[in-house]
Amino acid sequence: MDNFSKAQTIRKVVITTRGGVVSAQHRRAAEVGAAVLESGGDAVDAAVATSFALGVVEPWMSGAAAGGCMTLWRADGGQAQCLDFGMRSPRELDPANYPLSGGARSSDLFPWAAVVGDRNVQGATAVAVPGVVAGMALAHQRHGRMPWRDLVLPAAGLAQQGLLVDWYSTLLTSSVARALALDPDAAAMFLEDGCWPIGNAWTSSTERHLDQRVLAATLTEIAEQGAPALYRGDIGRALVRDVRAKGGCLSEADLAAYRAEWVDPLTIPYRGGKVYAVPGLTGGPTLAMALQQLARDHQPSAGAPGPATYLAYARALSKAFSRRLQVMGDHESPQAPGCTTHFCVIDARGNICSVTQTLLSIFGSRVVSPSTGLLLNNGVMWFDPEPGNPNSLAPDKRCLTNYCPVIGETADGRRFALGASGGRKILGAVLQLSAFLIDHGMSLEDAFHQPRIDVSGGAQVVADAALPAEVLAALAAEFPLSVMRRQIYPHVFACPSGALREGADNRGCTEVMSPWGDAVAERLAG
Repeated sequence: MDNFSKAQTIRKVVITTRGGVVSAQHRRAAEVGAAVLESGGDAVDAAVATSFALGVVEPWMSGAAAGGCMTLWRADGGQAQCLDFGMRSPRELDPANYPLSGGARSSDLFPWAAVVGDRNVQGATAVAVPGVVAGMALAHQRHGRMPWRDLVLPAAGLAQQGLLVDWYSTLLTSSVARALALDPDAAAMFLEDGCWPIGNAWTSSTERHLDQRVLAATLTEIAEQGAPALYRGDIGRALVRDVRAKGGCLSEADLAAYRAEWVDPLTIPYRGGKVYAVPGLTGGPTLAMALQQLARDHQPSAGAPGPATYLAYARALSKAFSRRLQVMGDHESPQAPGCTTHFCVIDARGNICSVTQTLLSIFGSRVVSPSTGLLLNNGVMWFDPEPGNPNSLAPDKRCLTNYCPVIGETADGRRFALGASGGRKILGAVLQLSAFLIDHGMSLEDAFHQPRIDVSGGAQVVADAALPAEVLAALAAEFPLSVMRRQIYPHVFACPSGALREGADNRGCTEVMSPWGDAVAERLAG
């Protein structure tokens, strides 16, 4: 049951270009990346610029205080590479400072046992060591063609102007306004009178912008001094002072010791093609298990996927998640929205970047550092506060995550980049989109409009209401089934972004229901 029109259709048109393309969850950030490609930048240059821009125009999703990872394809060397810049717990973190309340499970992203005062979820006590700036710097060091300064300053310019407030930003802010009001600095940035989301009147035609001028100064300093400004410089010292003043344990030593790292990709053979994913404490190993089972147990038929294919998706994801929950210790609630963004870049030479970065919860810890203007992560919540489990809370420990940026290639030579936001929903979206492209030969546009299911652990399957009746009936015969509409808010399914290269032609697409997401092509000279 819902209140929405059944006559309305929403589509996104995919444009083909011989130039580069950037697909991101905010159009302004994609435009920043495309402008870098027009200036002769590498796909990595565009990824750096897009990453920092997203931290301004989607501040509740990511930013310089976030973590993430990247999968790359280098056309010159014909190889995939992976870069891990995930968060770590602070060295001074003491699990004893996160006592269990003995009450209900946590109501946020993970249904852990509740901690007294939600200290692992909200506030400075939830802040982990960020990795995005170090990750972007390491990628730029190896593959960048343009000066670092020229890649970060566009984001500083966006922050100086301030995020344009619209109905969507107001909607997202309202979803956590009560939590933001608990931190005076977060309230000053995102709320009016300390409690109401900043928005426009019903009939207003006047533009309003968030005040992100302090963030603009921080980004300018990072542009001029590079990553050391955060990890060993004044920005980092100011950030640590702010976090500790609000009760957190992040230290200058944590920042100085942080290292992003290059890692060998998981190479997953699949039906004459390959999928490359990030290994370790990410969604990559679980995706590999699901793809391997799908290849072993199901032979797709020609044409669009039918009932047998969707059943195979559900079985493969269900089995892979069962293994993940037993071994890796990830117990995220499949109903929680998460606070992640994904973007893809392909340049005209065929170099590709697939990047996911996150604050974890929406608006992270709901704490703003007043000296830096950064909205801070709540990466400590990734850990199980109950001792003795695979992912239990401990100091100086890598976080277990669900993000899964991939690069794949089909048997006929098409190469694609995919990833998504949406917590545990990410894996199912990446698996199905990969299968739509590899198994069914779909165009990128058709793949993104094809209805999907979600299986995020447990027996429940959530199916798009747009699926044919025979598919829904087959799923319902084997699994507990919920049928739900694909919509703008909340996201019942993951929110993916993708790009595809076929010959010398490049294409990009973002989640059909995302009002901000867009793919922007490089404007070619002449």
